[in-house]
Amino acid sequence: MGKQLLEITTELKKFIENQKIFFVGTAVREGRVNISPKGMDTFRIINSNRIVWLNLTGSGNETAAHLQLNDRMTIMFCAFEGKPLILRLYGQARIYHERDSEFSSLINLFPKIAGTRQLIEMEVDLIQTSCGFSVRSLNEL
Repeated sequence: MGKQLLEITTELKKFIENQKIFFVGTAVREGRVNISPKGMDTFRIINSNRIVWLNLTGSGNETAAHLQLNDRMTIMFCAFEGKPLILRLYGQARIYHERDSEFSSLINLFPKIAGTRQLIEMEVDLIQTSCGFSVRSLNEL
């Protein structure tokens, strides 16, 4: 059964830290919803309601374009192995570029990765979990 929480718990933090991929969803008033897969070592939990992730080149920059017009963002994690779980983080995001002081203070949380484009910080206002039984584990494929 799904739960709604107001903070990232210690258990959920451990789950997030063990994931190899996450998905970012953004949208503006008109047009398409953008869902982007992200991976590598690009996600950090700052505290129970604040996360930051490193946006890399390699595709369009629709996430950043959307955030300039609408700061809402959803991040989703799925357990592809181990205990089934789907975890969504909802909140408002800000984009930081190399010229921004926030970029300088946060970039050291990540290893140097070719293609670094921006840092995106999100204030999390809702966490939602669901069972994840419909996502088959890698062992079952």
